[in-house]
Amino acid sequence: MKLTDEKALFEEIKNSNIQAFESLFHQYYGYLCLYAAKILNNPETAEEIVQDFFVRLWEKREQLSIDSSIKNYLFRSIKNLCINFIQHDKVKARHAQMVISETENITAYDEQFIEPDLAEKIEESIQSLPEKRREIFRLSREEGLKYREIAERLNVSVKTVETQMSLAIKTLREMLKNFTTILFFF
Repeated sequence: MKLTDEKALFEEIKNSNIQAFESLFHQYYGYLCLYAAKILNNPETAEEIVQDFFVRLWEKREQLSIDSSIKNYLFRSIKNLCINFIQHDKVKARHAQMVISETENITAYDEQFIEPDLAEKIEESIQSLPEKRREIFRLSREEGLKYREIAERLNVSVKTVETQMSLAIKTLREMLKNFTTILFFF
């Protein structure tokens, strides 16, 4: 397409001629998708970027001014959009890694988020449980053992472990009822 033909075509697009826009779209869409796919190494994302570009081109057609050839403008625009996408993707990946890292740190410092007197009150409440009940509770909650494993370790029935855990939780809920934030823990 000659430069004068391109300028005339673009003027038609600026004047909201849908056929001129469709002509431009059909002429360059496939080439732009291939170009973007080569940059991104992802054909689906490339297609989305090109489609979004054409939508925005149509929406901003009246404000656009193209000094170079339309072909140069289209390919340069797609290249810039692909670079922006890659940079944004890198930022998202860094942010995701940062969130994962912070989450790991939070679990290491859980006690920092407990109400000031709560940790002490929880420990007092657990200590006030009868010895066997306290032992069963600690094996379950602090060591993460299953009821069957606790029963085997203490040489008692699984039913005994279930009953003692139920009583321990009931007692602790009652003793900690003023600390509403911890109730979900039990």
